[in-house]
Amino acid sequence: MTPRRILLLASAAILSNVQTVQAQQRAIRPAQARQPLLIPGKTTLFQRVILRPGATLHAQPGAAQGQPIAGFTVAHVYARRDGWVEIGREADGRTDGWVREDRAIDWRHTMVGAFTNPAGRERTMFLRDAASLRGLLSAPDMAQEAVALRAAAGQPGSPVVALEPETFIDIQRNFYLLPILEAETVQRRDGTQMRALEVISAPAELRQAPQQADPARLRDFRGGVVFVIDTTISMQASIDRTREAIRRIVGRIGDTAVRDNFRFGMVAYRADISTRPQLEYVTRLVAAPDLSQPPEAILPALEQVRAATVATERFDEDAIAGLRVAIDQVDWQAFGGRYVVLITDAGALDATDPKSQTRLGIAEIKALAEARGIALFAIHLLTPEGQSNHAHARAQYTELTRYGAAGSLYFPVAGGSPQAFDRVVNGLTNALFRQVADTVGRPIGGIEPARTPEAERMAQQVEIVATAMRLAYMGREGGTTAPDVVRSFTTDRDLRDPTVTALDIRVLLTRNQLSDLSQALTRILDAGLAGRTDPRSFFGQLRAAFAATARDPARLGNLSRVGQALGEYLDGLPYQSQVMDLSEQDWIASGAAGQREIINSIERKLRLYQEFAARPDLWVTLDGRPGGEAFFPVPFDALP
Repeated sequence: MTPRRILLLASAAILSNVQTVQAQQRAIRPAQARQPLLIPGKTTLFQRVILRPGATLHAQPGAAQGQPIAGFTVAHVYARRDGWVEIGREADGRTDGWVREDRAIDWRHTMVGAFTNPAGRERTMFLRDAASLRGLLSAPDMAQEAVALRAAAGQPGSPVVALEPETFIDIQRNFYLLPILEAETVQRRDGTQMRALEVISAPAELRQAPQQADPARLRDFRGGVVFVIDTTISMQASIDRTREAIRRIVGRIGDTAVRDNFRFGMVAYRADISTRPQLEYVTRLVAAPDLSQPPEAILPALEQVRAATVATERFDEDAIAGLRVAIDQVDWQAFGGRYVVLITDAGALDATDPKSQTRLGIAEIKALAEARGIALFAIHLLTPEGQSNHAHARAQYTELTRYGAAGSLYFPVAGGSPQAFDRVVNGLTNALFRQVADTVGRPIGGIEPARTPEAERMAQQVEIVATAMRLAYMGREGGTTAPDVVRSFTTDRDLRDPTVTALDIRVLLTRNQLSDLSQALTRILDAGLAGRTDPRSFFGQLRAAFAATARDPARLGNLSRVGQALGEYLDGLPYQSQVMDLSEQDWIASGAAGQREIINSIERKLRLYQEFAARPDLWVTLDGRPGGEAFFPVPFDALP
């Protein structure tokens, strides 16, 4: 007996429309709209439940006849009576009927788990009870204990009730629901922190499990590489060598079978042109990877790329603007392998810089790339001229390019020499091309293998990234089998290497909630800016700003920490927050520099929320819900 795989629910099945029972109930709905029950102690959060498989919907509590309702349905609670719960899919006063209380599981926080790509880590295990998980997390040799548990999975008495799917399903592309009922931070003896999670999963309906993706479909896997290249005055040699690296790969593709599976693109960027119009542009899409054109069609466009003839105002340039063009203006849907390679000798303008075109920071542009399933690489030329800028830029690009088990895809070029750059750009381009060719089963000769330790490390990292892309592609092409698990216990970290995240914890927010959060942050930002001359007035400004809009002004009249001014759906979440726990004393003690950093952080979050709101493909509208009830799984890192 093999272990079962955890279910990833398609969005259409999450909030099932029980047409028959709803039609019966419309005749007895009260004319006056009702409101769902509030969570005790809350003024804005309604009670929600997740229905167990086998639940039935009844016209009245205790009614003998009931209609089956899909397991895992999420519903609002309108009433509780004698062991029964009255439910409705929407919060608009329309109710659907009654279910037995023992067939409903309370879901206080809309926390959900999102699998990270399993490339380079072990598949997540789901255990039967909390004691088994605690025993595993406290084991002196946790990795070895996990190996033994995984080997015994599926055997009688095994505490392992399910395993993560082999293939990766991107929650941004194929929405699924893995609700988290409870989350607790556990600290191991070695100081490692891991979260113990109680989760729920069950089939939405009884159906034949879909077939796993046929590996033969990998013959249709396509890879796209977009170079985002700094074209300021110092970069001509690197531009020439990048162009030559692309030309070599295009030449090797020739008329081979893989010519239909690999394409290049290029984005050029510089810096603000308002005071130096001779720079000509901030960003320019030179060429997008285009499968409708032959691989060599890109070459004439690349010939037109030249370094600027005048210097920029400062050493940092607008790399983030260039990355945004690559993320937004390329049709990535056509590609299974999605790679963006930044090439620069300078740092990126920060979000707070008035010359930044996007006003986004490293964390925000990284989040947008992750939402598109794009891996970011950086080749950084450590030229003598930029010595004072190197540490700053290295820190930026190391964080920008972190990619799961692959680590940071940051490749510095010591000395910035053309010859050293040539080795790095050729090594990376060859490694990416080789992975696509191997994936489709059509390896191409004439590509030199890695020969130095640095090249071998790069090839290993690219292999992990390429494996992640293959798993994501197979996940989109195939499906997963569904276990009959209802409750289970797991952790958010890889049991072999706890520094690697296995489950991202996110909060499912509606458009309305994200809008409310943005408005609240805007008021906090305004209060912070207004109180710059007198930091002690900050909380007074906050109380005044929120009093007029709060449902419970008395609660905010006693405001002692900033988190009270934000949505109640953020209360009690297991994450570290720079803003939520900020008290008046903390604000004053942080000083001018600390206060400025908090304000800058809020500004960056607001811009990120604007980006989320402006991208309809990131939102899930379930079962015809109105626009305000579209959902987005917001990562903890994106919360204030």
